[in-house]
Amino acid sequence: MVLGLIPARFASSRLPGKPLVDLGGQSMIQRVVKQAQQANLARVVVATDDERILRHVQDFGGEVVLTRPDHPSGTDRLWEAYQQLGSPADVHCIINIQGDEPFIHPAQINALVDLYADEATAPDIATLVKPVLSEEELFSPHLPKVVLNQRGHALYFSRHPLPYQRGREHAEWLAHHRYLRHLGLYAYKPTVLEQLTQLPVSPLEAAESLEQLRWLEAGFQIRCAETELEAFGIDTPEDVQKALARLA
Repeated sequence: MVLGLIPARFASSRLPGKPLVDLGGQSMIQRVVKQAQQANLARVVVATDDERILRHVQDFGGEVVLTRPDHPSGTDRLWEAYQQLGSPADVHCIINIQGDEPFIHPAQINALVDLYADEATAPDIATLVKPVLSEEELFSPHLPKVVLNQRGHALYFSRHPLPYQRGREHAEWLAHHRYLRHLGLYAYKPTVLEQLTQLPVSPLEAAESLEQLRWLEAGFQIRCAETELEAFGIDTPEDVQKALARLA
């Protein structure tokens, strides 16, 4: 069984209460849940630290659990949610779906689900990557980039473009190398998720502020599936306006 978990915090420095933001008559978290329910997931559950989000999800008929408010990361919140659900033994894969991406496509989720179809070859951790299409994307520190080995495993994630192209102007980089950026969708084996929550912050993670570097430094492999579909996260009031324009 594949379980979809959606972490949803009320607190946000740039957009407080963003899971409850209205987007064309439905809240952001409701739209995320509806999109996730169209993917090949046996169960979709919201994991929140706030009673307001809990009641709201219950009101629209979604499944939700209330977690502690003091988790240092969404990964820790996921593990508590899985435990609250009774750590079901038939779950062989947990998908971590971002609660601030109301336009996430079911096919993006399914790209990770498919990697876990055969438990014998299923990766410990998997995530999603997408080709970089513009110079603006390439040099934005808000859109982490990733380099892979020949087997599709991540070698490194960075907020800086990788690889660096010596002797070329920035405007030429995309013409000479195929860059990939990371989308914040993850899949884990439950036993691996538990191990990840026990790892301390690593030096590379602290430098880049990217939690997945902690896992790489600890020796875990991260398999990457590629998608052509765009991601659209909402972090600011300006993002809300863009989302409303997209829905209009």
